[in-house]
Amino acid sequence: MKAVKVKDELQDGPCTYLAGNSLGLMAKRSQTLVNEEMLTWATRGVEGHFDHPFGREWVTIADKTHPIFADLVGAKESEVACMGTLTANLHLLLNTFYKPTKDRFKILCEIKAFPSDQYAFASQVTAHGYSPSESIIEMAPREGEFTIREEDILDTIRKEGQSIALVLFSGVQYYTGQFFPIERITQAAQAQGCVCGWDLAHAVGNVPLSLHDWNVDFAVWCTYKYLNSGPGGIGGLFIHSKWDGQPIRHAGWWGHDQATRFAMPHQFKAIPGAQGFQQSNPSVLAVVSLLGSLEVFRDAGGMQPLRERSLKLTGYLEASLKQSPYWVPPEQAAQHSEIGFSIITPSDPSARGSQLSLVFLPLGGSVMPAVQEGLGHRGVIGDSRKPDVIRLAPSALYNNWDEIDLAVRNLDEVLSEVKESRI
Repeated sequence: MKAVKVKDELQDGPCTYLAGNSLGLMAKRSQTLVNEEMLTWATRGVEGHFDHPFGREWVTIADKTHPIFADLVGAKESEVACMGTLTANLHLLLNTFYKPTKDRFKILCEIKAFPSDQYAFASQVTAHGYSPSESIIEMAPREGEFTIREEDILDTIRKEGQSIALVLFSGVQYYTGQFFPIERITQAAQAQGCVCGWDLAHAVGNVPLSLHDWNVDFAVWCTYKYLNSGPGGIGGLFIHSKWDGQPIRHAGWWGHDQATRFAMPHQFKAIPGAQGFQQSNPSVLAVVSLLGSLEVFRDAGGMQPLRERSLKLTGYLEASLKQSPYWVPPEQAAQHSEIGFSIITPSDPSARGSQLSLVFLPLGGSVMPAVQEGLGHRGVIGDSRKPDVIRLAPSALYNNWDEIDLAVRNLDEVLSEVKESRI
């Protein structure tokens, strides 16, 4: 088998970054804010908690993010908290809302949920004395399909609802890019007496959300994907105000009433709402890195104009990809034996965000790595998922039409070279 050749003159060209669904690019404002905090640390030391040259006292630094968080997820400010990490927050809220009984102990989720979610579910049911194989229902696509039909999810909830304690799906599925109908699934779950939560790691900053109006019980998210907070950035969570007063089983001093927090009282008094679930003081550098990006979202007008641009960019990418001689309709992908690709993300714009997942053919994992390498040499950065998928995600904040043209043109060139190398 011949090696895939790369044109030398392409290696030093401009980068086309379409991997914001995995790690968003740095906002210039984030860099400025982080540098200011380093200066404050150097010149004020511990006094920066209360005396800050830029008006961002560390004792209330997370509060700067809450109004923008609330706008992005469609919530009251008191319903959101900037804290922790996605999986830590997920465990925190599972410990609060997963309350299995003898008759109602199952968790309903999608098959191939992100591994952290799968691990969290398994460890939670095990901690309560249940077997994951009996307690976790994983919804799968129908044979020959790549995404899960809404009617199949709702039908399962109707049939199994009386034994389900918790329904928890990804808002946008990380592998396929499917945008689940959050409101309708939430309504169906709650009609059966289930609690309904959401992992919004790939949804926040990507698609419009109305968590309060949709009556979602709780949600968690990371911020380093579409929210561009930087690698390993701080997380966020949502708890609907209908749960105000819910006992906090894992209290920490940062969730204590701000008015008396530094008086160090013996008895915990929670901040009302989601912010009472805060535990430790957050990393200031992580918070301001996020804040710099959130301010860009705010200044851009929030999710409505960004969603409009995202629909156009993603639609243009899809249409351009379907003009490729290597594109194969998804219903033909399983039987296709030649070099090519199919798009497994829903074609309905309302059922996806900005991500398109391309599965490379023939299936089996031999084509995708060569394509990923070839694209990388040409400065086209996507995100791969073994064995066969490359995810391309045009960001409404920083990608443009020329970059999409360049990415598709380079993809065709790479596939031509891969095909030639295998003759």
